[in-house]
Formats: sequence, C-alpha cells, structure tokens
Amino acid sequence: MTERWLYWIPRSLSIIFAVFISLFALDVFGEGYPFWKTVLAFAIHLIPTYLVIIAAVISWKWEFLGGSMFIGLGLVYILMAWNRVSPVALLLISAPLMLDGGMFILHRILFQTPKVKNK
Repeated sequence: MTERWLYWIPRSLSIIFAVFISLFALDVFGEGYPFWKTVLAFAIHLIPTYLVIIAAVISWKWEFLGGSMFIGLGLVYILMAWNRVSPVALLLISAPLMLDGGMFILHRILFQTPKVKNK
C-alpha cells in the first residue's frame, strides 16, 4: 500500500504543480500586445512549466535523476527569486518542487533498489 502511494503521489503532484505554475503565464493576455507578441510572451512565460514537465517525464522512468532535477529546480528558483519575492512566494514554488523530488528519490531508494541477499 505504501509503495503504491509513494509511486502515485509525486507523479500526481508534478502534474498538478505544472498546471498551477501555468496559471501565472495567463497574465500576458491582459497586457494588450498584438496577437503574435502575445503568443510569444505566453510561450516564454511557460518555460518554467516546460522544465517541470521535462523533469516529470524523466522522473517517470528514472526516479532518482528526475527527483534530483525537481530538487534542483526548487534550489534554482530560490537563488533566482531571493530578495525579489516574499518568503511565502518562495515556499509556494520551491517547497512543492523539493517535496516532489524527495518523494521520487525516496520511492527509488525504498522500493526499487536491488536488495542484497544474505547467504
């Protein structure tokens, strides 16, 4: 039962988080740019979403590598946003990324590492 939960929760969290940060890209539609500039701005604002999706796809197959990517994304966000946003904003973005990465790594360590047999 625990293995099943630890398998699906980080995968679900990564999808939910990608949708959550995609919502921030919608602010370009109120800027009044011409159509093609709006499309370009929207694509640029979705770069964090692309990174989360790439990490999620990699995590699905290689949990340790993908989990490390999620933790790295959280750390990069903290470094880039330090002193630019409130501590609450830092936590809202970085904590789910690091938690997700930790759960991918934990599942890999607990349930997929080959066990050494005692002779």
